[in-house]
Amino acid sequence: MKQEATQPVLPEIPPVIGAAEVRAAAEILKQYRQGKANLEKRVIENEQWFKLRHWGQMRRSSSGNDPEPASGWLFNSIANKHADAMDNYPEPTVLPREQSDQKTAQVLGAILPVILERNGFEKTYSDVWWKKLKSGTGIYGVFWNPSLENGLGDIDIHPVDVLSIFWEPGILDLQNSRNLFTVELVDNQVLEEQYPQLLGTLHTPSLETGRYLYDDFVDTSDKSAVVDWYYKRDGRLHYCKFVNETVLFASENDPVLRETGWYDHGQYPFAIDPLFPEEGTPAGFGYIDVMKDCQMYIDRLNQALMRHAMMASRKRYFIRDNGSVNEKEFADWNRDFIHVAGSGLGEDSIREVDIAPIDNLIPSLLSQKIDELKETSGNRDFSQGSTSGGVTAASAIAALQEAGSKLSRDMIKGSYRAFAQVNYLCIELIRQFYTEPRCFRIAGNDGEEFFQMDNRGLAPQSQGTAFGLEMGERLPVFDIRIVSQKSSPFSKAAQNELAKELYSMGFFRPDMGEQSMAVLEMMDFEGKEMVRKSIAQNLNMWKQLSKMQEQLTLLAKAAAKENAAGGAAQSTTPDGAQGNGTPSGDVLPNNPPSGKPQAKAPAAT
Repeated sequence: MKQEATQPVLPEIPPVIGAAEVRAAAEILKQYRQGKANLEKRVIENEQWFKLRHWGQMRRSSSGNDPEPASGWLFNSIANKHADAMDNYPEPTVLPREQSDQKTAQVLGAILPVILERNGFEKTYSDVWWKKLKSGTGIYGVFWNPSLENGLGDIDIHPVDVLSIFWEPGILDLQNSRNLFTVELVDNQVLEEQYPQLLGTLHTPSLETGRYLYDDFVDTSDKSAVVDWYYKRDGRLHYCKFVNETVLFASENDPVLRETGWYDHGQYPFAIDPLFPEEGTPAGFGYIDVMKDCQMYIDRLNQALMRHAMMASRKRYFIRDNGSVNEKEFADWNRDFIHVAGSGLGEDSIREVDIAPIDNLIPSLLSQKIDELKETSGNRDFSQGSTSGGVTAASAIAALQEAGSKLSRDMIKGSYRAFAQVNYLCIELIRQFYTEPRCFRIAGNDGEEFFQMDNRGLAPQSQGTAFGLEMGERLPVFDIRIVSQKSSPFSKAAQNELAKELYSMGFFRPDMGEQSMAVLEMMDFEGKEMVRKSIAQNLNMWKQLSKMQEQLTLLAKAAAKENAAGGAAQSTTPDGAQGNGTPSGDVLPNNPPSGKPQAKAPAAT
């Protein structure tokens, strides 16, 4: 009897990441958090300034009865910066580096906006910009979520709070950190339902994280800190999720992922977008850090003005102790009569407290501080639609708005760099996980199109052989170019003015096409290539039409010469007849060529 071959039993591989490694990682996390303590304190304070709750920091030396005005100059400046960013919402364009990758690049350029739309990226982009303007640092997280798309998995993009991420102190590039941690507070009951191994282990004290000063009371006593630990080892990126000392998942405990790593691209799945860079940290500082000192003095001066106004609006009196005026009746404004003891009311019995008018220095200084905040933030009147200095022309206002938005354009270009990094991470996740075709519906100007996308066009491509040697494989690499999907209204007005100027100067006249093309070579504006093509087409049509007119003129001259030559030949007959073939005089020929009788010419009178 033939014995069936049995499958050999493989020995179990002991886990690489256990409780000891998690404890060591938690100690590293504490060190990272201590190095980020000043940043967390500044971020929490900036959030209070943004919510106009900054009198909590300014109230140290003021009386509790004083007014506490919180003007919105700082908030208005940040809101305008955010509006500029949303007016220039980005859109990726994928460019191939090899000619053979053009089709793949075209499909990637079509499906990347769809992936971003599925993730609700416009809201993510808005949230990251708010964080960037307030705290100086916006962070995107680009992950693979296996639960999306009916279990097939898909790319998951969402904003990351700067208080919940921790990196190695002293680095400039996030990718150079030896470890990277993100911490999230999750309800204990939810954790026990998802991970039964946590039952009975969540009563121990959890890791502490920085928290904002919420308006509502947030109870975190029944929550535990879930730590996502990313680290690089032997050139590979690995990932571990743990709570306290319990390992929920570790890529190094998986035999396959231990060799390949968590993500094939080997980078931390985060794209950081700082506003104003700082040395020694990948984070930056924001506009609140720049403007809150000026905003503080604006509110202090407003407080002085309001205090004086309240003092002047409330009349107060000096009353002598042994005076003759009844104080209770005098203080009651509902009484028509006030009793006075004695025979008379002297001026020394009661006297009004005089409030001197406020010095003009305080309103002038307040106005100067407001102008200083506007100048510092670049939020001048023209940038938010106001006019001054007698400027009323639409073209002049648009030009001033464009010139005044250079700070916003600089910030937006910085955010485009982070957005390009997000798209690079998306392409790498498509390269790794799109093993099965996915269907995408693309809505364009020509209707809807459907694309099938998988990772075959992104996989390593064979380069064939040369001289009998294998040339190996090449990895398709693409470049990301970011353009603005939504043009600013200011930019549209400037473009319209430019189009009218080009038309009035005769740029679109066919006979001036060569001069217009020469001028366009020295100009740079959006839509230049379309204008150049239009002028070139008009110039070519005008040249063709000119050639056709020249040919018609030559043909007409040639036909005239032929007619003239034929008429001269008929006029020189042997019997001296005229050029039209008829004899001179009034006598008609007896035998006309047509064979029909002709009428006689009328006799001379």
